[in-house]
Amino acid sequence: MDILFYLKKIISIFLMPLSIGFIIGVVGLLFLFIDKNKRAKVLLSLSFIVIFLISYRPFTNIILKPLESQYHQLQTIPKNIKYILLLGGDNKNRAWEALRLYHLIPNSKIITSGYKGCFDTPEAIRTANLLISIGIPKNNIIVNPTPKDTYEEALKIKQLLNKQKFILVTSAYHMPRAMMLFEKIGLNPIPSATDFKQKPTNKYNFISGENLLNTQKALHEYIGILYSKIKGFI
Repeated sequence: MDILFYLKKIISIFLMPLSIGFIIGVVGLLFLFIDKNKRAKVLLSLSFIVIFLISYRPFTNIILKPLESQYHQLQTIPKNIKYILLLGGDNKNRAWEALRLYHLIPNSKIITSGYKGCFDTPEAIRTANLLISIGIPKNNIIVNPTPKDTYEEALKIKQLLNKQKFILVTSAYHMPRAMMLFEKIGLNPIPSATDFKQKPTNKYNFISGENLLNTQKALHEYIGILYSKIKGFI
């Protein structure tokens, strides 16, 4: 199972536009060195266009919009809600939304999630430590350190909460896939999206590495949705 998981991660890396643009550029350079100048010009130009496009703020916003427009930050808290699930993936941004909700809901508990990846400590524990450091009592945090992806997170929450309603906190671009995965197995999440990546274009962010990263995140979600449909998870 671990081999399949890491294989999926490696394949997804090579499907990302930056990797594709880089590979096209390398092939273009190879043609240049063997004096295939016409082919080299075409491939190097294509490589430049790909990297420019994914770093271009208007393009990034177009890619993000279908994902981020589906769900919003939760403003009205439903009654009888006790649990706030903070999905792994970006605890520095998502944790603040969980913190906001925690202070709005009396006697609530935050569930942190995420495996260790390339770190020594699972993300669920790192997130829990962050929350404790800003004042959340340890006994109000449930740590879920084993799930490696959103589907595994959904299965773990199924064991813990079954059909009990809870608030789901994750980045806006990731929320559509998370909701589909959770609802497919019979869970009842209430979405509260955060960490919105769409931003107005100005002369300072017209082209940037941040845009490139956000384009990659959006495309990763589209690939994830397609993969989940093929596997029957959604």
